[in-house]
Amino acid sequence: MPREVGTPNTSQCLAAGGFAGMAVDTVLFPLDTIKTRLQAKAGFMASGGFRGIYSGLSSAVIGSSPGAAMFFLTYEQVKAFSEPRVSAEYQPFVHMLAASAGEVAACMVRVPTEVIKQRLQAKHHSSLGAAIRGTYRSEGVLGFYRGYLTQVVREIPFTCIQFPIYEYLKHWYAQKQGRKIKSWEAAVCGSFAGGTAAAVTTPLDVVKTRVMLSTKGMGAHVEYSGIASTLTRIAREEGARALFSGIVPRTIWISVGGFIFLGSYEKVKSTLLDAGVLA
Repeated sequence: MPREVGTPNTSQCLAAGGFAGMAVDTVLFPLDTIKTRLQAKAGFMASGGFRGIYSGLSSAVIGSSPGAAMFFLTYEQVKAFSEPRVSAEYQPFVHMLAASAGEVAACMVRVPTEVIKQRLQAKHHSSLGAAIRGTYRSEGVLGFYRGYLTQVVREIPFTCIQFPIYEYLKHWYAQKQGRKIKSWEAAVCGSFAGGTAAAVTTPLDVVKTRVMLSTKGMGAHVEYSGIASTLTRIAREEGARALFSGIVPRTIWISVGGFIFLGSYEKVKSTLLDAGVLA
């Protein structure tokens, strides 16, 4: 079946998504580190404070490009397949489905690097090699996927909020202007959509951080496992306010990140499509 006009092919999705992922993770890494340390059970200062805010950058860089590439490859293909088959009033559900499928695929690549990155950010290990060896020795291969379900459960609500808002704003503004939306305008839409989704889903992000930072053998008072049990435990032991730890840096990070991530993706994608590169 021929692709819909304006739909990037596999190579273009991989290139544009990979560039976008690398750009946003590199530029905004310090804010991500601060957010992770604010959410850690040990507390902000005990987890490193403002020292070494680039700890874990190498792990993030390794996973950012392939993770983002997998997301957009899946998102674009599911959207292109589903949109012509669904009436206009149900298009937001298409975007939810496409974004959810994209996150499930991306998390297969993203979670191992996220586990290592957060353990380095929280000063559990001194180097990338030590983090990989320590995780493997204590938990085996499955240790690298600790928190996979938690990550997916966090990402699906996030994307189900972000991408319908993002696609709606792009469509609304393009109609208002009577022309195709520009990349920087898409970036503004992405910033608003991302910031909104980030604030709403912060409790799930806190849960994901706690689960990923805990390891087997740490003791029942430290180890976290399970989404519902971690949510209720944090609320019981630390109060509901703790579920919104790091909401300010997270919202700022993802608002700015949405601008960079979606703006650069749209720019690279449109450039490749217009020039016929990797076609």
